[in-house]
Amino acid sequence: MIRIEQLRCQREGRTVIDAVSLHVAAGEVVGVLGANGAGKSSLLAAVAGDLPLNGGTITLAGQPITRLRQRQLARQRTLLPQTSALEFDLPVPEVVAMGAYPFDELTAMQIEQLVSTTLTRADASELATRHYAGLSGGEQQRVQFARVLLQTLAACQVNGNAVLLLDEPTGSLDPRHQHGLLASVRALAQEQGIAVLVVLHDVNLAARWCDRLLLLKAGREVAQGAPQAVLQAETLCAVYDMPARVLVDPDEPGRLLVLFG
Repeated sequence: MIRIEQLRCQREGRTVIDAVSLHVAAGEVVGVLGANGAGKSSLLAAVAGDLPLNGGTITLAGQPITRLRQRQLARQRTLLPQTSALEFDLPVPEVVAMGAYPFDELTAMQIEQLVSTTLTRADASELATRHYAGLSGGEQQRVQFARVLLQTLAACQVNGNAVLLLDEPTGSLDPRHQHGLLASVRALAQEQGIAVLVVLHDVNLAARWCDRLLLLKAGREVAQGAPQAVLQAETLCAVYDMPARVLVDPDEPGRLLVLFG
């Protein structure tokens, strides 16, 4: 679904992504990790079509991203940025329904059903009677997540596939909703065959919910593969510039726990 080959991107004349390659299959959740300024958000922006390529290629479902217009991109991939501004104080269901804008063929009844479905998946059904401006930051994030899920499910209905891009989606959420959001993403990827690329700062969340990881430093790949292969103490120490220990979860031997400091 997502194929990145030898990608190179610049911002203000500075190389922020340098020779990065990555493939994300349908049904797979791939996490992108790295310290601040590693190029994580730039990689996501390039895949979203929002950052020009200075070298290499990106294809979505076999289509070169450089040949896709904005409307085509909106019907192929969905993006949840780090922050989502909203100028008007709208009812929550109307905010979620914005995810249907690229899909004129959907009926009002179909959109209403998708709103209900995605609010449930985002654990935000209790917010349906509220207005957006009156919500806390974490509640707003869950509503924005529902909006992105609606666009993703609509793309699956229309195209048969979709790409979901998430940039630090758990930053404003409490621990329960952090795990809930990523559990919902993983379930949706497996059920619908969606390719997911998610930027995370929490290494342990990535280890718990991602199928594979890409570790970046200064725009370049440091490691890529299963969490057990990528999350090595020496590698993490070099990337984050602080001591790291990697332990086996005593309750789930197949899972790793990373401790910094």
